[in-house]
Parts: sequence; structure tokens; C-alpha cells
Amino acid sequence: MELSLIRSLMDKEFYDEHRGSKCPDRLFSSDVRKIKKSIDTAMDRYERTVLPDEIEALFMSDNPTLTTAQKASYSSLFGQIKREQPLGSDIAQEVLSKLFQQVVGEDVANIGFDMVNGDAATLEKLRNLLERYGDDFIPNLNIEWDDITIETLMAKAELEAKWAFNIPSVTRKIEGVSGGQLIEVGARPNTGKTSFHASLIAGPNGFASQGAKCIILCNEEPTHRVGARYLTAAAGMTAHEVRDNFAKAKSLYEPVMNNIRIKNADGRDMAWVESICKTFKPDIVVLDMGDKFSVEGSFAREDQALAACAIYARQIAKTYDCAVFYMSQLSADAEGRSQLNQSMMQGSRTGKAAEADLMILIGKSPSVEGQEEDSPLRHINIVKNKLNGWHGMVNVDLNYQTARYEG
Repeated sequence: MELSLIRSLMDKEFYDEHRGSKCPDRLFSSDVRKIKKSIDTAMDRYERTVLPDEIEALFMSDNPTLTTAQKASYSSLFGQIKREQPLGSDIAQEVLSKLFQQVVGEDVANIGFDMVNGDAATLEKLRNLLERYGDDFIPNLNIEWDDITIETLMAKAELEAKWAFNIPSVTRKIEGVSGGQLIEVGARPNTGKTSFHASLIAGPNGFASQGAKCIILCNEEPTHRVGARYLTAAAGMTAHEVRDNFAKAKSLYEPVMNNIRIKNADGRDMAWVESICKTFKPDIVVLDMGDKFSVEGSFAREDQALAACAIYARQIAKTYDCAVFYMSQLSADAEGRSQLNQSMMQGSRTGKAAEADLMILIGKSPSVEGQEEDSPLRHINIVKNKLNGWHGMVNVDLNYQTARYEG
């Protein structure tokens, strides 16, 4: 760290802001301290930014009595300085400020020790110390403010829906999603959660067709079963139709398959998910089920563990610029209901729900006694929306045989 700071001090502007008492020699080890002295000399003499090679030449000329071994040692040290990446101005300022505070803290501690031992002049020493340094205890930060010009804001707004939903009734309310967003999707068992993301990704004009690289991490159902949903969603064919017309199904499936990767994630944790995203840089990530990925730490309650998992998922979305679909169960209160709310999300309380940029809850009408098949009607409830603010419900049909949401 001290070598990176030495590189930063070779910058004239940075040096001028931190010269003298703000950057005392005591911050550095003895050998580096001597190099800093050469930087002080160069700044006084040339009044410009200097290079490591220039400081090395000046140092050697100002220390002609160095032995051969000492010259070799300092040459090695200068070699390390040249290989160091200079700290960014804001980071260097913060590091220097903290080191400076440590040095002053040592002075204060020494004065306190003298006071305990009866030195009558300690109060005067302490007052002089505080007057001397004043506001220098507060770090000086060089902030580069974010761009909020109208051009940038409009461009960012367009990117908020980089990947468009392919369900027309939903698209009319919410255009789509983009990198950095966490989308929590909840439903009761056998409502169509897996079909929902299969339809969004592999269905007509889905994310995969739009060019998004999609990764689906499954710890709920076997990957071959999830993959079969993606196949039928892409082809628009039932499993029987796929078997009867394999060539047609293949021709419809292969164009989107190239943008889809599915992996079994049983027993995996969120750190593993992050490694996947860091390595493969996806645009869309589906965690099915999000709540079953573990996170490091001990938690007194289940909702705290689920909140930690959602926080990690949101961090992954922002760090790796991908949209994360976090699939979750709804409580029994949601069974057979069309209108749903956040409190029905398993382990919601506050923490888990608070992380979502968009929360989609899928409702299903109750079964009718004597009816052979469930109604295909599904109720898409948008209960949280930081993307464009719209809240409400839209009705769509789920073709369970092809895993496509339509309407």
C-alpha cells in the first residue's frame, strides 16, 4: 500500500494537496521514507508531475555514498514502485487521511501517557496538537459525480427494458427487464412457475430470441424436466407432438437453445451462483428455487436467512449486470386466489421483499369440483414495481402442455 501511495505522491496535484503535515514521513518505512524525500526535492525543484525513473535517478545522484549492495536494494525497491498501480485519486486521499489520523492518534496517546505520569505541560501540548491539525481529521475526497444530463438519463431509461416480455398483456404494463434488476416471482405449487420462465425465455420472441444469454439454475425439479418445458415452449408443441415430429421440433428449438444453459444446483450456495455469473457473464439468470440456495451465516429466523439470500441475489444482479429471476413459493394463504399481495411471499416479512425491483405473483383460480382439468387462466399480480411504478393484475392463459403463457 505504501508503494502505491508513493506513486500517487508523484502526481503534482495530489502532492500539493497533501504535502507537509498532511503526509508526514512517519507514514512510511525507513527506506521508502528516503525515497519520499527525493519526491519532496523534485516537487520543490521542478514543480511538475514526475516519473518513477526520474525519482530513481535523482535519488541515486543525491546519495552517492551508497554501497553496491544498497544500490541494488534500492533499485529493487524502485522496480516494485514502477510495477505498482497508482491508487485512484479518491482512494489515495482516503487512505492517506486514515493513515494520517493514525499518526495523530499516536501523538494523542503519547500525550495522554505523559498526562497520566504527571507532565504538567500535557494540556498545552494537546491543545496545540488539535489547533495544528484542525479539520485534517476529516478525509478529503475527490468525487466524480454521476452523469445526469438529459441525454444520459434518456439512454438509461431505454435500457431499463432491454429484454422485453413476450406476453402482450404484461408488456402493455411493463415493457421488460434489464441488467442489475432482481425480479422475485412467486406462486403456489403446480401453478406454473417453471413454465413462466420457460415461456419468457424460450417462447416466441422470448429473451433467448432477443439475444439474451440465459442461465437457469435448478434445485427444485430435475434439469431434464425443466429442459423439456423449454423445448415445448420454444417449439410450441406438446411432448407427444415433439416425439411425432422430431425434425420440426428440433428446427424450432435449436435457434434459442444456443442462448440457454441449464444446470442442476442441488445443495449449492449463492457464492457458487456468483462464480457462475462471473465466469459466464449471462444476461438473464433464473434461480429456481431462489429460497433453496444457502448463504453463509447463522440466522435466528427463516425470514432472515431468506432476506440474506435475496440481498445476495440483488448484489449479483448489480455486480454482473444481469437480470436475476428469483423463483419462490407463496404461502397457503394464496391457494386458489386470484388477487395476491406481498405478505403471501414465503418468508417475506420485510427483508426479502425489500430487495425486489419487480415482484410478480401468479394466482390460480380454485379447482371446480367435477372439472377434469384445471382452468388455464392465470392471474399475474404486479405487487411491487420500481421499474415504472405500475401495480395491478392482468389475466393470461397458461397452455400447460406447451409451457407457454399467452394473452
